[in-house]
Amino acid sequence: MTTVRARLDAAPLDLARHVADVSGPRAGAVASFVGLVRDHDPGATGEVTALEYSAHPDAERVLAAIAAELAGDPDVLGLSVSHRTGTLGVGDVAIVACVATAHRAHAFDVCRTLVERVKAEVPIWKKQLEADGSHTWVGLA
Repeated sequence: MTTVRARLDAAPLDLARHVADVSGPRAGAVASFVGLVRDHDPGATGEVTALEYSAHPDAERVLAAIAAELAGDPDVLGLSVSHRTGTLGVGDVAIVACVATAHRAHAFDVCRTLVERVKAEVPIWKKQLEADGSHTWVGLA
């Protein structure tokens, strides 16, 4: 049976917990992605100092549906993904995704697809706070 976990979380994310979620005796590979808050962005006019993530009430349902769909692949042995909400500083973890399969190539492919779909489909928005006191919204369109 495939382990699937998908959640939004206001608390800091733990990569080791996500790896443990998907690990097991059948897994030959666990691919992971950790997205961090950076101090710059092409849409920002200056230095980014923090991000404020907010989510639509359906965001966790959408996240879970994406996770379940990708975990429906018979070669996926485990999948765990979490996205932060709230205010995060530069260097904080915004998203963690882990996928277990028997072989590394498939784990990498599914993990990348998972992250790209979360970014494109889950209604989560970020307000980029900049050093000069201004801000930019990302993901509202």
